[in-house]
Amino acid sequence: FVQMVAKSPDTPVLIMGETGTGKELIASAVHFNSPNFKAPFATVNCAAIPKDLIESELFGYEKGAFSGAGASGKKGLIEDSANGTLFLDEVGDLSLEAQAKLLRFLELGEFYRVGGTKKMHIETRVISATNKDLNKMIDDGLFRKDLYFRLGVIKVQVPSLNERPDDIVPL
Repeated sequence: FVQMVAKSPDTPVLIMGETGTGKELIASAVHFNSPNFKAPFATVNCAAIPKDLIESELFGYEKGAFSGAGASGKKGLIEDSANGTLFLDEVGDLSLEAQAKLLRFLELGEFYRVGGTKKMHIETRVISATNKDLNKMIDDGLFRKDLYFRLGVIKVQVPSLNERPDDIVPL
């Protein structure tokens, strides 16, 4: 399965499953078996970064974009993953504002750094993972339906830790 998914170096993958089921291992296996394996594999834990900082972490920022912004600005993780893979762990924790900007990037391959006016173009594969029920979040207005479909061109459901080993089909 991993080799099949890895063959398409730009198809987005959404990995769903409980905490501790190895979603990040699957993401890295897809990256390192893809034609992009020599390019960066950038990881961001969307749940660990405060909501007011996630956009600058993903998209970077220009100098003076906000108080405390570095004198020269900063590349974001999307730029760091150019021609490789961006792994968005716990993507269900993104704010609706960050979801909108991520959707635009997925649709057009372009974005602006926070505080920037220069349009950036980057090619990277996006692999996302979540332990949340995104369909319920969509129903509750907490996750964008269009983003869900963009992220999950290929969807992978990782078996629960409570399943017996003979119930699990190997990847």
